[in-house]
Amino acid sequence: MAKEKDTDELELLGHGEPFRDELCSMIENAPMFNSFSYDDVMVLSDYLRAYQAKKGVTIFREGGKGTYMCIVVSGRVDIFKDNPEQAVQKKVATVRAGKSMGEMSLLDDMPHSATAIAEEDTTLLMLTKMSFERLGQEHPVICNQLLMQLARLMSLRLRQTTGTLVDHLDQ
Repeated sequence: MAKEKDTDELELLGHGEPFRDELCSMIENAPMFNSFSYDDVMVLSDYLRAYQAKKGVTIFREGGKGTYMCIVVSGRVDIFKDNPEQAVQKKVATVRAGKSMGEMSLLDDMPHSATAIAEEDTTLLMLTKMSFERLGQEHPVICNQLLMQLARLMSLRLRQTTGTLVDHLDQ
């Protein structure tokens, strides 16, 4: 496992009007936003920020306050779950470009359920809880569309996890 660095080592690449074209391009390339119109993407660009996480940087920690979700634009992030019985972390997933992470904590205000560490230099789009709530107040239709995408994603992940669990129960 890569040596962990603190979360505050995320480097802001840009946000807002001066960075709008780059943000829109990043948003358009994320499968989560395939069903969004270009006008919707333009609106979303006002609520997302782009960050760079160098290899080994911890993007969020299991048990930490869940105040944001991320979409991987490029690079790779490994997801680890604490195993207190063995005093180690177990790798449970790898998040690649186009995929998201941290959405559960964004929606349920619970701590992060796992630790996310950049396996290589990674570019991320970040949606904070505050921006998400502001999006809901200012653009409820777009926020609802995003919520539906997140619900579909979490449903798919739950189905996959249930299938994996059944495989392990049969052993």
